[in-house]
Amino acid sequence: MSLLSLIAVFLIEQLQPLNYRRLVAEPLAAWADFIESRCNAGGRHHGVLAWCLAVLPPVALLAIVYVFLYRLSPILAWVLNVGVLYLTVGFRQFSHHYTDIQLALRLDDLPRARELLGEWIDRPTAGLGSEEIARLTIEEALAASHRHVFAVLLWFVILPGPCGAALYRIAAVLRQRWGEAEGATANEFSLFARRVFGIIDWLPLRATAAAFAIVGDFEDAVYCWRTQPAHWPDRDLGIVLASGAGALGVQLGRPLIEGTEAADSAELGLGDPPDVDFMQSAVGLVWRATVLWMLVLFLLGLASLVG
Repeated sequence: MSLLSLIAVFLIEQLQPLNYRRLVAEPLAAWADFIESRCNAGGRHHGVLAWCLAVLPPVALLAIVYVFLYRLSPILAWVLNVGVLYLTVGFRQFSHHYTDIQLALRLDDLPRARELLGEWIDRPTAGLGSEEIARLTIEEALAASHRHVFAVLLWFVILPGPCGAALYRIAAVLRQRWGEAEGATANEFSLFARRVFGIIDWLPLRATAAAFAIVGDFEDAVYCWRTQPAHWPDRDLGIVLASGAGALGVQLGRPLIEGTEAADSAELGLGDPPDVDFMQSAVGLVWRATVLWMLVLFLLGLASLVG
């Protein structure tokens, strides 16, 4: 059922792309803000209560509905799976930004490429050259493929029905909304949301990095995975970026945009500086990793039937 749900979602997404910002991101952000406004008194225990109120009721409700529909008909439960996956997973949530930037670079339209990149990452990009734009775009695409595809799929497989996909997406929004707000690091309210998301994302990060290594340059990917993430500002996400860069044979990691300026960051990957051709290679890497995940889901389903 997992594989059929995934195939259906990919087909629906190609026919009718989802307006992720309007239908998912903004409602979840509003939900997070509503819970925070009612619970945030600055204490750690307030953060624990707020996270539980924001995550557990929706996930539990989905579980109840899934069990009810499954008892009526497995087809109805499958439709629910497809609907939730359609809202929580998908390439179109970031691929159109990537494609437009790639096209602008091929046309040597740097102002347009900077504008598109700035809209995507919501940070200033003035003064960046083609190499820096390609580098930041590849990094953002690798990170987005993890957040919007592979991590959601893994939790979809781990928990029954659509519960895992919903859990990951809501937890990710809470971590971003509460943990990255101004003054969040000094406020213990966001501490639980940040820590619990680190636990939730621990296995998906390594599964994504492993998939990139398997379908790319395995030796370089594993070397970069083992030696480079510790120097990246977000060490957890650095695992995915380092493995992806090593699998591609490209140098990533510079520059890191801080405020309104581009500053040096840790180097990721090995090989040549990034360009528009490496952007196309990154697309191939993500799609090969997706095929690998689909193959694994097929084998798991076959093993379940045989068992």
